[in-house]
Amino acid sequence: MTNGGQGRILLLCYGNPGRLDDGLGPAFAHAVECFPLRGVDVSADYQLTVEDVKDAAEHEIVIFVDAAVEGDWPFFLRPVLPRNELSFSSHSLEPEQVLALAEEVFGRKPSGYSLGIRGYRFDEFGESLSPGARANLESALQFMLPVLERGGLAEAVVSLAGASPLRVVDNGD
Repeated sequence: MTNGGQGRILLLCYGNPGRLDDGLGPAFAHAVECFPLRGVDVSADYQLTVEDVKDAAEHEIVIFVDAAVEGDWPFFLRPVLPRNELSFSSHSLEPEQVLALAEEVFGRKPSGYSLGIRGYRFDEFGESLSPGARANLESALQFMLPVLERGGLAEAVVSLAGASPLRVVDNGD
């Protein structure tokens, strides 16, 4: 999935849509692709893999989008710093490892951010989001779409850090 070719920003959205709210990352990707955002590329998969490292290295900014089991709600946006791990699976990486490998293998240092969208139901199978997760997804989209149009991620992190969390929904109902 891409939005308009090689962009400045890459959204790496991941999660399992067959595990209820774990599908928030792919749902975010699908929603963003409905908007013509210049300079933004979108990728969605079940997990981060070594193949994502090359894509990350080709962008200035990488935003890792995933469901959050805990933390601020309806969503949080935080910087991600590269971190080498002594070991990793060839099938799954953490955002910090993707950035570290982009630097190590390709000599590129994209800025990284984590967008965690609060979810509530993860322990069952099903291809739907809980009402709370849907509301949190909508809040994340309303905040992020203008940010993606401007490309001002650092300013967005600062604005969220100084604001009290948006209280849209406080549970999965």
